[in-house]
Amino acid sequence: KYFHEAGYTDALSHYDARFFQAALPYAARRTALRHLIRSYLATAAQLGVETWLAHGTLLGWWWGGTGLAWDHDMDVQVSGAALGALARRWDGSVHVYRYREGEGEGEGEGENGDGKGEREREREKRYLLDVNPHWDMVGRGEGMNVIDARWIDVETGMFVDITGLVERDPEGWPGVVSCKNFHGYRQGDLYPLRETEFEGVPALVPYEFENILVAEYGPKSLVVTEWEGHRWDPDAKEWVLM
Repeated sequence: KYFHEAGYTDALSHYDARFFQAALPYAARRTALRHLIRSYLATAAQLGVETWLAHGTLLGWWWGGTGLAWDHDMDVQVSGAALGALARRWDGSVHVYRYREGEGEGEGEGENGDGKGEREREREKRYLLDVNPHWDMVGRGEGMNVIDARWIDVETGMFVDITGLVERDPEGWPGVVSCKNFHGYRQGDLYPLRETEFEGVPALVPYEFENILVAEYGPKSLVVTEWEGHRWDPDAKEWVLM
């Protein structure tokens, strides 16, 4: 196993052990995740790496264009070729992300709490692009290295999971690309990717996003409005704590 997490609970399993200091409270965690995905998407675009939203992150986009309020990480996918480029050219690289104080924070979450003054200061965060040395392994093995790469906040240890899609079983599953965790897709499910926004920045999603979500989470995932201690607010278009 290459990536090691801070613990085995749902919360601690979403922190990289090397950078973990303490589990973040609710509001701070959501802010950290916003900066994580914004910085990742912006950097991928700068590097010319095509990447798209996946799993719970895609579901959060479907509901309101943001991450699910109860999630502890973000998920994205790349093609096998793009994963190879990340591994060969940028593995181990540290990227600086600059933002204005208050960007990525919910209303009233800034340091001043009034939306003024300090919120205008420019800040910066650093993120590590860490590629699993087993990234090019076709099989799942014992399941210890199903995550191909991570975009890691070196201040908190939180991360974006990156998985590459390749054709792993041409005879048994012809024409299907999948990750090591058996999430499979046909080319028409993914391409052409759709341009959209996520957490206020440009993003890409699979062409057949609703079919993908229903296949992974079931049809109720697109209609149930209470989940994990949150209720969907149709006016605010966000999940709020109950």
